[in-house]
Amino acid sequence: MKKIFIFLLAAGAFLQSCTNMKKEQSQETSNAMKSIYDYKVESLEGKEINFADFKGKKILIVNTASECGFTPQYADLEELSQTYKDKLVVIGFPANNFGGQEPGSNEDIGAFCQKNYGVTFPMAAKVSVKGEDAAPVFEYLSKKELNGVKNTTILWNFTKFLVDENGKLVDSFISTTKPTDEAITKHLK
Repeated sequence: MKKIFIFLLAAGAFLQSCTNMKKEQSQETSNAMKSIYDYKVESLEGKEINFADFKGKKILIVNTASECGFTPQYADLEELSQTYKDKLVVIGFPANNFGGQEPGSNEDIGAFCQKNYGVTFPMAAKVSVKGEDAAPVFEYLSKKELNGVKNTTILWNFTKFLVDENGKLVDSFISTTKPTDEAITKHLK
């Protein structure tokens, strides 16, 4: 009886060890895959924006809206995009999550951005940035369990997320932080 008991204990310890190894391997695999480069989104024009195309550059991701008090930040985003074009890509994500301030179609949004702000940086197709229907890229950006850095609650339009040259989240910035603010540009110098 004692031998059976010792055998069962040893077998249990072995199985526990195997389970722990699987969990560690799964965690390592999942950590290895957690980067912005794992995401692709549709552009305003219906093409693909593949974040892996921006390896080696920082990426500033911003949820935008055409009828918001912060909409003039498009001009600052364009300035930032042009000033740091060798090391930064700005990507706008139109979203209608806050106050219905982005009611237009992708075509309307593109025309508005070009006509009013001369936007040349990539713009994604309209998405949701919060809630159960949030775009996967915003799930990644706003959840520490996915990005490994911090949780961010997107409170309004023009929340900004800065990603480093290796595809990892650096920080997020609230709507009132202008794109040209030192809080952002200090990471670009």
